[in-house]
Amino acid sequence: MNRKHFLSSFIAAAAAVLPTFKGIASPVDDQHSSFETPPYLKQGDTVGITSPAGYITLDQIQPSVLQMQSWGFYVKIGSTIGKRDFTYGGTDEERLKDFQQMLDDPNLKAIMCARGGYGLVRIIDQLDFSQFIRHPKWIIGFSDITVLHCHLAKNLRISSIHSKMCNSFPDDWTKAEPIQIETILSIKSALIGEQMGYTAAYNMNNRLGKVEGILVGGNLSILETLAGSNSDLDTKDKILFIEDTGEYLYSIDRMLWNLKRCGKLKNLKGLIIGGFKVKPDDPGEEFGKTVYEIVLEKVKEYHYPIAFDFPVGHQRNNFALKCGANHVLEINENGSVLRTI
Repeated sequence: MNRKHFLSSFIAAAAAVLPTFKGIASPVDDQHSSFETPPYLKQGDTVGITSPAGYITLDQIQPSVLQMQSWGFYVKIGSTIGKRDFTYGGTDEERLKDFQQMLDDPNLKAIMCARGGYGLVRIIDQLDFSQFIRHPKWIIGFSDITVLHCHLAKNLRISSIHSKMCNSFPDDWTKAEPIQIETILSIKSALIGEQMGYTAAYNMNNRLGKVEGILVGGNLSILETLAGSNSDLDTKDKILFIEDTGEYLYSIDRMLWNLKRCGKLKNLKGLIIGGFKVKPDDPGEEFGKTVYEIVLEKVKEYHYPIAFDFPVGHQRNNFALKCGANHVLEINENGSVLRTI
């Protein structure tokens, strides 16, 4: 038998019988192809609410339920809402079951995570995405939900929405600040497929330029902890955005060194630095560098544009961003602009 023909036949036969891993045959080989966009929502579609990380009560999600209903959506409340296992929204088993049911439900068009906190990494490898692949839907959230955004990008190349969650909706819409209203409405815009664009004021530390690429990113500490895992984010030829909260300056420095040493800062199209709420240095343990200096030190040999103080992060001006969607990032003397294309 021809050896080349035999090897080709053997490989094809082996591939046919290899088991899939939780609905994923293998991480996507072409990490530079376009992402699949879940169907945009229309009036009458249903959004599920679940809590795969921290604990939250039914009363606390009511403002978000009422608001999404006012947008013309139905809301399905998951079984984890109101459950509690210490800091978590139920036990690992309960959170896994609730999220799995929402992934598998073909009638749901989006899944909004009720809040962040911690917990997704405990269940991510047990989730089965086989039905989700057949019926993709928007997954919404940020902070700890960065685990999901990265996992979808790494394994499925399906777009998702990095945005505020149920615990950020105002109790009284009529008394909410304009920026709070704008950020919540940006979630609706993302869900229904409107053109999206944001601006940030000029920062003297910005690096000017204009680029086009797929947007990926999220919480810096989550990105660091996923390195080397099945959810590790590929950043090559991407526009990367990062944000974080409650970290010391030395921790931010350490995490960015990790990204640099892993090669995640080397081949970017562009870099967006969102909000960073920094813990004050302990007396006598001052780090001696600002966030701006920490970032610029790590990217000094690279030449892509960089935008600082972008409206994303653990802050009021945290706008919805479409992970996995093509964007244009333009940074000039007037400020920064990021828009979908």
